[in-house]
This record gives sequence, structure tokens and C-alpha cells, in this order.
Amino acid sequence: MTKHADAKVITLTYELRHGSPTGEVIEVVEKDKPAEFLFGVGKLVKRFEDNVIGLNIDEKFEFVVPANEAYGPVDEQAIVSLPKDAFIIDGKLATDILHLGNVVNMQDQNGNPLQGKIIDIEADIVKMDFNHPLAGMDLHFKGQVINTREAAAEEISHGHVHTGHHGH
Repeated sequence: MTKHADAKVITLTYELRHGSPTGEVIEVVEKDKPAEFLFGVGKLVKRFEDNVIGLNIDEKFEFVVPANEAYGPVDEQAIVSLPKDAFIIDGKLATDILHLGNVVNMQDQNGNPLQGKIIDIEADIVKMDFNHPLAGMDLHFKGQVINTREAAAEEISHGHVHTGHHGH
């Protein structure tokens, strides 16, 4: 197992926009519910990690991660047409989930979980996009570091942050 001596847990707030400081807002993480990430173990988008890992508490950041260094371009092969009868559950069509824009949990032919977004519904076909929701997007991050700490050995071996549950 590789040692990750520089592994850190960094808590931060941020605003994620599509492409630029004035782009469409994708996600906002505020101080009341900051995000905690495990840095230094190769689980995050590298450009995001490179821009944040060296910052100290209260330091602000602002940068863009180009699509090709984030979640890659939109893969046309990941847009598929499924027969509508793939959505028959317990003998009837699951009309409650068949809505444009709905994200549906599915499985590939090997049983691996994946999420697809419904992008078109026709008479017998449902067209779904299995690309990452941020594929093809340049990502503009602006935020502030709230806290940093060394990652625990257990967090490093598990590959994610272990947080205490404070009454949630």
C-alpha cells in the first residue's frame, strides 16, 4: 500500500459555476454545511487538488478546471436509446420516473451501478445520457478554506473522510 504522508482533510466552502465567474451556478457550498475532501490520495480531480492542497485556513481560492482536466468531453457513446419496456417494474411501466431531466439509478450489463439522465422520451424509446453530469464543462471554482488537518490512517486506507455525526 502506498503511503500518503501528505494526505489532508480540507474543509471548504465554494461556488462552482459553468466555465467562468458569471457562468451558470452548478453548486454552492456554504459555511453552515461546508464540504470536506480527502486530498493527497488521488481521488479528486487533479487540477482542483493542485489549486487547494497548499492553502491555509481562511485562504481564498478562485480557478478554472478545463473540461479535459475535469470530467472529460461528452462521450456520444454514453448517450443510449433504451426500449421503454426496460422501465417496466412489477409488470407496469414506471411512469413516475419517466420524466425529461430525471436522473435514474440503473445497472450496466455487469451489474455495476450507474446513473443516467433522461434526455428524450419517444413512443417506444427512452434516450438516456450516462455521461458524468459535469462532462464537457469547464469548472470555475471560487471559495475559501475553513479548516485543514492531517488525514487519519483509516481515512487514507478507506479513501474517504470519516466525519463525526453531530445529531444529523
